[in-house]
Amino acid sequence: MSSENLQGEKALKKLKDIVNDVNIAMMCTTQKDNSIHSRPMATAGIDDDGTIWFFTNEGSEKVKEIENDNGLCLCYSEPKNNTYACVMGKAKAVDNKAKEKELWNPILKAWFPKGLEDPNMTLIKVSPNHAEYWDANDSKMVVFLKIAKAAITGKSYDAEDSHGEMKL
Repeated sequence: MSSENLQGEKALKKLKDIVNDVNIAMMCTTQKDNSIHSRPMATAGIDDDGTIWFFTNEGSEKVKEIENDNGLCLCYSEPKNNTYACVMGKAKAVDNKAKEKELWNPILKAWFPKGLEDPNMTLIKVSPNHAEYWDANDSKMVVFLKIAKAAITGKSYDAEDSHGEMKL
């Protein structure tokens, strides 16, 4: 069983590749009663330093939860490509008009009808500090065959060769 531990530029490249490929994350925040609240969020962008950005409504529950406890987890999942990642970090709501303009996509008008002038729009800035990934780079059929082989031979299926951690 081997697991790769990435740091520095290699970790950032792996993180950017997964975030850009998968794009939708389950954003998990902590509510005041310490329960976890999750919701799907489209990633607006990822900077060269690994900072991940999301658009949101400034009055949303997630903004309140981030203000209460800024730790969160982003879970990216792409079963079709056997790619998964959990990104842990700190978040904060930021009003940065230049960044909003840089990240703006016309599809966002569905949530922000006034576009870049929408007074309710803000950004969530996530500064990751640790991540884990599972990236088999194999098709579903190949993974299925590896599992079947393990079952037939009585050996354990080892998915660890596709697992690693990223220190960010």
